[in-house]
Amino acid sequence: MGTRVLVVDDDPTVSDVVRRYLEHAGFTVALVGDGLAALEEYARQRPDLMILDLMLPGVDGLEVCRRLRATPGSAPIIMLTALGEEVDRIVGLQLGADDYVTKPFSPRELVLRAQSVLRRAQPPVQDQPIQDGNLHIDPVRRVAVLDGAELALTVREFDLLYFLMSRPGVALKRAELLEAVWGWTFGDQSTVTVHVRRLREKIEKDPADPQRIQTVWGVGYRYGS
Repeated sequence: MGTRVLVVDDDPTVSDVVRRYLEHAGFTVALVGDGLAALEEYARQRPDLMILDLMLPGVDGLEVCRRLRATPGSAPIIMLTALGEEVDRIVGLQLGADDYVTKPFSPRELVLRAQSVLRRAQPPVQDQPIQDGNLHIDPVRRVAVLDGAELALTVREFDLLYFLMSRPGVALKRAELLEAVWGWTFGDQSTVTVHVRRLREKIEKDPADPQRIQTVWGVGYRYGS
């Protein structure tokens, strides 16, 4: 069985096109058409990746994302958004989506995004654990622990945190982080800002006065002083 992808979209035409392209790329694909079915199917088969439309009947895509991200170790999520849904896209990233693709989209691009997200979810065995006081991150096990409790981090949040922690005191531009963590040489840099905000909520004593992930005004961010 190949890498399992759960596609959640209530448009049968879109779902069928996405399924065919993903299967051609070697993925095993399951399709569902609403949010409740997505949660049930996810619990049943534990897919490696979910491709999730925002606009769903019943439980919408944002709520599906929120529920999955409530527990550690949930699969990466690529969110499908309509062209005019920028606010919902930002909210989706805040809730823990790992990537997004705007409709109408190229199925080939979606396959490449899926491969990129899954590749980044694999453990980089050459990297070493990092300890910063009560915060410990292990890139091989892909586990981050704060005060003895495992943090519920998305794939991108984990990669961003490890990238920052492995370069303490270095000011990193948003464009550099976008390329290193997301693999994008261009794109919306607010994606980085949203993920930094989410990380601060999870690792800082006071997210409004961050001591770990600090803003370097006019540049980007650095970890520590």
